[in-house]
Amino acid sequence: MDAYDDNNSSDYLRTALEAARAAAGISRQYYAGNFTVTTKADLTPVTQADIECEQAIREVILSRFPEHGFYGEETGRTRDDAEYLWLVDPIDGTKSFVRQYPFFSTQIALMHRGKIILGVSSGTMMEELAWAESGAGAWLNGQRIFVSDIDDVDRAAVSTGNLRSLAMSEGWAKLAEIVSRADRIRGYGDFYHYHLLASGKIEAVIESDVNILDVAALSVIVIEAGGAFTDLNGNAIGIETRSVLATNKALHDEYLARLKGWVA
Repeated sequence: MDAYDDNNSSDYLRTALEAARAAAGISRQYYAGNFTVTTKADLTPVTQADIECEQAIREVILSRFPEHGFYGEETGRTRDDAEYLWLVDPIDGTKSFVRQYPFFSTQIALMHRGKIILGVSSGTMMEELAWAESGAGAWLNGQRIFVSDIDDVDRAAVSTGNLRSLAMSEGWAKLAEIVSRADRIRGYGDFYHYHLLASGKIEAVIESDVNILDVAALSVIVIEAGGAFTDLNGNAIGIETRSVLATNKALHDEYLARLKGWVA
């Protein structure tokens, strides 16, 4: 495999990686449990680490690109008219973080005129740092990664996320058709199953009850690794995305045919 050469990366990517490193330093310090937890209006938890990580990311990015917009999980959106918009979830998987298991990450993406062109996914405690830029491939810990070429649903490994919301959906029976055929079913969750997919270790991720900040960076990583990334009805990923069907390209059409018409 090719080795990553930082000299060939863009200023955007170098900035995003620097911001991810700054956030990782903060989340590591808090991971041992020395933080307070409050509940947001949507009944999800938020910690000091979430807030401080986002502040650090925002400072790094906007000090370099003050004309850009910024959309953060904790601080909301600025500059709706900006040509470039940064999409940031400082700790995606706060519930994991609070209970001290390592399936949380920092997600940083850049959107240009509605298209996601860059993504950094930092699984801090699992020491996994993945990134991609449009047209430049996907990378994990400095090594180029690719999705698998498995084209048979009977040999495919499928990971699901947010099973509770999937089970409450009218599409549950559609998912059962896929589960009954898969070689193995897992629920790796959060960032991790997307890293596995982009690295060719599983073939599909199916999720509902997500938002764009959860998956923006991961979408460009999977696509640049040679995969496909849509919602459960085949729509391209955008600001209003609420579900995910991410696969290697060989299986996407078959899974989509089974899931299309999904009602969340």
